[in-house]
Amino acid sequence: MLFIVTFLAGCSIPVVFPLSVDESAQAQQEIIDTATQPPTLTATATYYVPPVNATATATPFQPLPPTPVYLPTSTPTITPTPMPTATPMPIVVDRTGDQMGQPPNQMTVLLLGSDKRPWGTGFRTDTIILATLNMDLGKINLMSFPRDLYVEIPGWGTDRINTAWGHGGFKSLRATFEKNFGVKPDHYVLINFSAFKQFVDTLGGLEIQVKQPLSDYRAGRWITIKKGRQYMDADTVLWYVRSRKTTSDFYRNRRQQEVLRAVFEKLLTTNSLLRIPEFYDFYKDNVSTDLTWDDISPWLPLATKLSDPDQLTSYYVGPDAAYDWVTYEGAMVLIPRLPLIKKTLRQALNVP
Repeated sequence: MLFIVTFLAGCSIPVVFPLSVDESAQAQQEIIDTATQPPTLTATATYYVPPVNATATATPFQPLPPTPVYLPTSTPTITPTPMPTATPMPIVVDRTGDQMGQPPNQMTVLLLGSDKRPWGTGFRTDTIILATLNMDLGKINLMSFPRDLYVEIPGWGTDRINTAWGHGGFKSLRATFEKNFGVKPDHYVLINFSAFKQFVDTLGGLEIQVKQPLSDYRAGRWITIKKGRQYMDADTVLWYVRSRKTTSDFYRNRRQQEVLRAVFEKLLTTNSLLRIPEFYDFYKDNVSTDLTWDDISPWLPLATKLSDPDQLTSYYVGPDAAYDWVTYEGAMVLIPRLPLIKKTLRQALNVP
């Protein structure tokens, strides 16, 4: 936060004396004579000489507008920001049941959204969602992981989970999931901002069921998305899933899953199912993934079973499963409570 302080010094105050005409002329001559003399260090006063026939005019009173005052309806609760510590807090890895088994006819896919810009090379995976597709149950589970989770990245040390990809791509991120959460994702799908917008455009925009209103700045304007079913074009959808100035990553994870649910509903329409070859052409040209058509095609019958949006279940790493911490370098991160995360993860993986 940047504070700017302005100091005012050396202000002079004009003094006004009423003078007669003769005195005015004499005073004017004194001022001229004084101006031709070398400057001295003695204090001088500036005289205001009104015209001979001047009449006094009252200065109209200019009231200042009232200062707007915000009156809270209740006493706000102030939560102190944790101060940097001498050393980062160590991560205690839960070693009970390190590896989770999975039922048959099930596939896990990491759905990743990157912050890569057209002019950049490096990026982070700020959206991390583990999708579990189960053919026998005819359902899909989604579990979101906050980007600031402070986890162990094998071979590199402890860092935010969204940096794992930068240390070795999907191989590094998969090893990170295996090390910390006991699950080894089967595949990944990675998409950037531009491709995401193009995909939403191919769907003709989305109708999103907004669970909580969102207010934030967009292009210099204060924008509010109201609660309820809202239509959004591609630009608005991208802004909606990325907005973070007025909310936390936990809320952003919820919005990301709201958008995925809207995509799911759109794809369930008959017209969209007929357009699967078209969507795959876009997919192979705009998405980075290790899934081929041979990997995807056996799972297409699952789409015919997903006739109800409730067959898409959402899970999250919420505020109860992670808490704020400040590293030695001053970075705010989230320390995972691994037993709680694994408990939720077992539900998302359909593991008893």
